[in-house]
Amino acid sequence: MELAYIPSPSRGVLYLGPIPLRGYAFCIIIGVFVAVWLGNRRWIARGGRPGTVADIAVWAVPFGLIGGRLYHVVTDYQLYFSEGRDWVDAFKIWEGGLGIWGAIAFGALGAWIGCRRRGIPLPAYADAVAPGIALAQAIGRWGNWFNQELYGRETDLPWAVHITSTADGRVPGYYHPTFLYESLWCIGVTVLVIWADRRFKLGHGRAFALYVASYCAGRFWIEYMRVDDAHHILGLRLNNWTALLVFLLAVVYIVLSARKRPGREAVVEPAAAGDEPEDGAQADAKSETDAKSETDAESGADAKSEVENGTGSMKKT
Repeated sequence: MELAYIPSPSRGVLYLGPIPLRGYAFCIIIGVFVAVWLGNRRWIARGGRPGTVADIAVWAVPFGLIGGRLYHVVTDYQLYFSEGRDWVDAFKIWEGGLGIWGAIAFGALGAWIGCRRRGIPLPAYADAVAPGIALAQAIGRWGNWFNQELYGRETDLPWAVHITSTADGRVPGYYHPTFLYESLWCIGVTVLVIWADRRFKLGHGRAFALYVASYCAGRFWIEYMRVDDAHHILGLRLNNWTALLVFLLAVVYIVLSARKRPGREAVVEPAAAGDEPEDGAQADAKSETDAKSETDAESGADAKSEVENGTGSMKKT
């Protein structure tokens, strides 16, 4: 008899009249809003304008969703194009199935377009939004709980997730909640990137690269625990190889970038450089300059008055 476990929801969708409210979609939407909120705070702290992160996200988010879905459909094509399957299901994104690798790659493309339109360096923007992306992933993973998917091997641990669905070949039972493991790992990645960015003043895309490397490290062992169908290469799941490759690329980028462009960008949004609020020293300096100008103007006026008075006296004499 199981004394404790994580129950699965009886269904992942509720209906408000004819309108379906899907838990998976809600998790994705909430994650996006949190990512934009946190990214906006970090962008402003680095000298950018309020609202810039959201404006660029208008490009990045749709591209990311399309890329995430494409990666999933391509790498799990048998779920949609094999015998007995309906290819139309490939468009049903609300039923689950987003590959983070495709989401980040296409999302970066969308962000590049948005940054280019505003004259903003993409690496600086990526550094600002990196922790928010990790936090969005932590929230989004709970969408898999609503869909009863992405669980690991069977276990009798007290935090096992109880799978009750039999759809798509699922076998009811108690399994490792890999969605929960990844969610907690992503929260840790968020904290790590924020701490490292403050401690080492990461710039030129290194905060984003740290997020990528640290996420891949966790994704490798979490992916190894999963039992859902996947393509294997040399005994490892495809996503394990992807995580390993992307991890190495991120580490190489951090090393080379630190050597080539140490430090952090002085200006992240050129358009905001001319309208930055003045700090205390700038305000004091400006006050002194204004005061000096006023004094000089008064002195000039007095001197002029004396000259005029002297000239008037001479005329009278």
